Amino acid sequence: MGPIASFHLISERRRYQPLVFARLLTDRRVLRRVDGLLFARTLGTGRGDDTGPSIDMGRSALFALWRDEAALAAFLADHPLPGRWREAAEHWSVGLHPLHSTGSWRGVEVPVAPPPHIDVAGPVAVLTRASIRVGATVPFLRAGRATAATLRSSDGLRAVVGVGERPFGRLGTFSVWRDRSAASAYAVENVEHRRAAVQARRGGWFTEELFTTFSPISSEGTWAGIDPIARPPADERSVDQSR
Repeated sequence: MGPIASFHLISERRRYQPLVFARLLTDRRVLRRVDGLLFARTLGTGRGDDTGPSIDMGRSALFALWRDEAALAAFLADHPLPGRWREAAEHWSVGLHPLHSTGSWRGVEVPVAPPPHIDVAGPVAVLTRASIRVGATVPFLRAGRATAATLRSSDGLRAVVGVGERPFGRLGTFSVWRDRSAASAYAVENVEHRRAAVQARRGGWFTEELFTTFSPISSEGTWAGIDPIARPPADERSVDQSR
């Protein structure tokens, strides 16, 4: 099947929360030596389901690209990092097959291959990411507050988290949706999202951006008490309420 991706969300126990940001740096160095890992970004997160400018001091994330499923499986089974995550207050790991991707992340494109034997009718995950021009920070944050409220109430949204390499300038979201049509409906039909997209293009807000849709192929652990891939909330519009 070729390269695949993974996303990992880790909420630390209270006594380890002061170590979160130090671990983002040390884990980055450790990951450079992992066999089969093509690309990795350790990330801070926003609070709860807030995709605006907020910081959760006790939670972190990792996005990674892998040579193949076997490389990801070996990492999850044998590497000390996933072992540490399993001792955290909560963790969730998901394997992801890219379905469609535009843009790049620090110059690296997410590889997209044909998805044989994958049920694309089921849940999908969406990763967005942008490098924001300094002069565009204020209008970007203003538009982000408007879109965040409509995103959290969108039909078919199962979970969402704001992620970033730093609190400002390099920000993104990772979300899980009931299906591809629900994710597309938000991206295309939501008025606030469309308005923000038009403003971003006209104003040249981004020096780089990425939008990738994935089909989940495996998952482990929970996110806010559930696995949003295998066991959706009773109400599809319910998202992370841990704030």
